[in-house]
Amino acid sequence: MKKVLTSLALLAAATSIQAYAFESLPVLNLETAQKMAAGCQKKAIEKGWKMSITIVDAGANPVYFQRMNGAYIASAELSRVKAENSAKMKLPTSLFEEVSFGKDKKGGPLPGVAHLPGFVTIAGGLPFNAHKDFLGAIGVSGGMPNEDEACAQAGIDAVKSLLE
Repeated sequence: MKKVLTSLALLAAATSIQAYAFESLPVLNLETAQKMAAGCQKKAIEKGWKMSITIVDAGANPVYFQRMNGAYIASAELSRVKAENSAKMKLPTSLFEEVSFGKDKKGGPLPGVAHLPGFVTIAGGLPFNAHKDFLGAIGVSGGMPNEDEACAQAGIDAVKSLLE
Protein backbone atom coordinates (compact mmCIF):
# COMPACT_ATOMS: atom_id res chain seq x y z
CA MET A 1 0.00 0.00 0.00
CA LYS A 2 2.89 2.32 0.82
CA LYS A 3 4.32 1.83 -2.70
CA VAL A 4 0.98 2.73 -4.25
CA LEU A 5 0.69 5.91 -2.20
CA THR A 6 4.28 6.87 -2.99
CA SER A 7 3.66 6.27 -6.69
CA LEU A 8 0.49 8.34 -6.61
CA ALA A 9 2.30 11.16 -4.80
CA LEU A 10 5.11 11.15 -7.38
CA LEU A 11 2.60 11.09 -10.24
CA ALA A 12 0.70 14.02 -8.73
CA ALA A 13 3.93 15.98 -8.26
CA ALA A 14 5.05 15.33 -11.84
CA THR A 15 1.64 16.33 -13.18
CA SER A 16 1.62 19.57 -11.22
CA ILE A 17 5.15 20.41 -12.41
CA GLN A 18 4.11 19.81 -16.03
CA ALA A 19 0.96 21.90 -15.57
CA TYR A 20 3.03 24.72 -14.09
CA ALA A 21 5.40 24.61 -17.08
CA PHE A 22 2.49 25.16 -19.45
CA GLU A 23 1.12 28.01 -17.34
CA SER A 24 4.45 29.80 -17.07
CA LEU A 25 5.12 30.22 -20.80
CA PRO A 26 3.95 33.55 -22.23
CA VAL A 27 1.28 33.35 -24.90
CA LEU A 28 0.35 35.98 -27.47
CA ASN A 29 -3.16 37.21 -26.82
CA LEU A 30 -5.59 39.01 -29.11
CA GLU A 31 -5.31 42.35 -27.31
CA THR A 32 -1.54 42.47 -27.75
CA ALA A 33 -1.86 41.48 -31.41
CA GLN A 34 -4.44 44.24 -31.95
CA LYS A 35 -2.16 46.82 -30.33
CA MET A 36 0.69 45.63 -32.52
CA ALA A 37 -1.46 46.00 -35.63
CA ALA A 38 -2.53 49.47 -34.50
CA GLY A 39 1.13 50.51 -34.16
CA CYS A 40 1.83 49.25 -37.65
CA GLN A 41 -1.26 50.95 -39.05
CA LYS A 42 -0.28 54.26 -37.41
CA LYS A 43 3.12 54.13 -39.15
CA ALA A 44 1.46 53.20 -42.46
CA ILE A 45 -0.97 56.12 -42.24
CA GLU A 46 1.86 58.56 -41.40
CA LYS A 47 3.78 57.38 -44.48
CA GLY A 48 0.77 56.99 -46.79
CA TRP A 49 1.19 53.22 -47.11
CA LYS A 50 -1.72 50.80 -47.50
CA MET A 51 -0.80 47.58 -45.74
CA SER A 52 -2.05 44.14 -44.85
CA ILE A 53 -0.94 42.98 -41.41
CA THR A 54 -0.91 39.43 -40.09
CA ILE A 55 0.17 38.43 -36.60
CA VAL A 56 0.77 34.79 -35.67
CA ASP A 57 1.65 33.05 -32.43
CA ALA A 58 4.74 30.92 -31.73
CA GLY A 59 3.18 27.99 -33.60
CA ALA A 60 2.55 30.15 -36.70
CA ASN A 61 -1.20 30.09 -35.99
CA PRO A 62 -3.07 33.26 -36.99
CA VAL A 63 -4.05 35.53 -34.11
CA TYR A 64 -4.96 38.72 -35.99
CA PHE A 65 -5.30 39.95 -39.58
CA GLN A 66 -6.07 43.39 -40.95
CA ARG A 67 -6.15 44.75 -44.49
CA MET A 68 -6.17 48.53 -44.68
CA ASN A 69 -8.49 50.21 -47.14
CA GLY A 70 -6.82 50.36 -50.53
CA ALA A 71 -4.19 47.69 -49.83
CA TYR A 72 -3.83 45.47 -52.85
CA ILE A 73 -5.57 42.11 -52.50
CA ALA A 74 -2.45 39.94 -52.87
CA SER A 75 -0.87 41.76 -49.91
CA ALA A 76 -3.18 39.81 -47.60
CA GLU A 77 -1.68 36.48 -48.63
CA LEU A 78 1.86 37.86 -48.63
CA SER A 79 1.51 39.25 -45.11
CA ARG A 80 0.27 35.84 -43.92
CA VAL A 81 3.13 33.95 -45.56
CA LYS A 82 5.71 36.42 -44.22
CA ALA A 83 4.36 36.05 -40.68
CA GLU A 84 4.22 32.25 -40.89
CA ASN A 85 7.72 31.91 -42.39
CA SER A 86 9.18 34.26 -39.82
CA ALA A 87 7.50 32.35 -36.97
CA LYS A 88 8.49 28.93 -38.27
CA MET A 89 12.14 29.91 -38.62
CA LYS A 90 12.23 32.50 -35.79
CA LEU A 91 14.06 34.82 -38.17
CA PRO A 92 13.24 37.96 -40.18
CA THR A 93 12.18 37.22 -43.75
CA SER A 94 14.76 39.77 -44.94
CA LEU A 95 17.39 37.24 -43.87
CA PHE A 96 15.85 34.66 -46.23
CA GLU A 97 16.25 37.18 -49.05
CA GLU A 98 19.88 37.72 -48.12
CA VAL A 99 20.77 34.00 -48.02
CA SER A 100 18.95 33.43 -51.31
CA PHE A 101 20.19 36.38 -53.33
CA GLY A 102 23.08 37.87 -51.33
CA LYS A 103 23.47 41.40 -50.01
CA ASP A 104 24.64 42.51 -53.44
CA LYS A 105 21.83 40.55 -55.19
CA LYS A 106 24.44 38.53 -57.12
CA GLY A 107 23.71 35.26 -55.39
CA GLY A 108 23.59 34.06 -51.84
CA PRO A 109 24.85 30.91 -50.14
CA LEU A 110 21.41 29.21 -50.23
CA PRO A 111 19.73 30.20 -53.51
CA GLY A 112 17.34 27.25 -53.32
CA VAL A 113 15.49 28.83 -50.38
CA ALA A 114 13.78 31.16 -52.85
CA HIS A 115 12.28 28.16 -54.65
CA LEU A 116 10.81 26.30 -51.67
CA PRO A 117 7.02 25.95 -51.95
CA GLY A 118 5.21 28.35 -49.63
CA PHE A 119 8.40 30.19 -48.73
CA VAL A 120 8.87 33.92 -49.17
CA THR A 121 12.19 35.73 -49.43
CA ILE A 122 10.91 39.29 -49.10
CA ALA A 123 11.39 41.60 -46.11
CA GLY A 124 8.36 42.33 -43.97
CA GLY A 125 8.18 39.37 -41.60
CA LEU A 126 9.66 39.83 -38.11
CA PRO A 127 9.69 37.49 -35.12
CA PHE A 128 9.26 38.85 -31.60
CA ASN A 129 9.92 37.64 -28.07
CA ALA A 130 8.59 38.23 -24.58
CA HIS A 131 11.70 38.29 -22.43
CA LYS A 132 13.67 35.29 -23.72
CA ASP A 133 10.61 33.35 -24.91
CA PHE A 134 9.62 33.33 -28.58
CA LEU A 135 6.07 34.69 -28.81
CA GLY A 136 5.23 34.94 -32.51
CA ALA A 137 5.77 36.96 -35.66
CA ILE A 138 4.25 39.82 -37.61
CA GLY A 139 4.04 39.91 -41.40
CA VAL A 140 3.33 43.08 -43.36
CA SER A 141 2.82 43.59 -47.07
CA GLY A 142 1.60 46.39 -49.28
CA GLY A 143 4.64 48.58 -49.85
CA MET A 144 8.23 48.10 -50.86
CA PRO A 145 10.00 45.42 -48.77
CA ASN A 146 11.84 47.99 -46.64
CA GLU A 147 8.54 49.78 -45.97
CA ASP A 148 6.88 46.50 -45.02
CA GLU A 149 9.67 45.74 -42.55
CA ALA A 150 9.60 49.27 -41.09
CA CYS A 151 5.86 48.93 -40.58
CA ALA A 152 6.29 45.51 -38.92
CA GLN A 153 8.94 46.98 -36.62
CA ALA A 154 6.58 49.82 -35.70
CA GLY A 155 4.04 47.20 -34.68
CA ILE A 156 6.55 45.46 -32.43
CA ASP A 157 7.71 48.80 -31.01
CA ALA A 158 4.09 49.66 -30.14
CA VAL A 159 3.95 46.76 -27.67
CA LYS A 160 7.56 46.76 -26.52
CA SER A 161 6.59 47.54 -22.91
CA LEU A 162 4.19 44.57 -22.90
CA LEU A 163 6.91 42.24 -24.18
CA GLU A 164 9.48 43.18 -21.51
